[in-house]
Amino acid sequence: MERIVIDKNIRHGKPVIRGTRVPVDLVLGSLAGGMSYKEICEDYEITEEDIRAAIEYAAKIVSNEEIHLLEAV
Repeated sequence: MERIVIDKNIRHGKPVIRGTRVPVDLVLGSLAGGMSYKEICEDYEITEEDIRAAIEYAAKIVSNEEIHLLEAV
């Protein structure tokens, strides 16, 4: 994950695109909201590779989630 960094001094430690202050969640939210890769690249001055890195980062986070089912009372 060369393109994603977490630094407590940048955006309070939120994961961001390296060399920017663009948070991963902003990139993902923009995609979810219907923005194209091109629009995101232009608006936030990042690359398509940065967008793919944000998606990969999110996929790894989700794949490591543990699900704990609660018993019905």
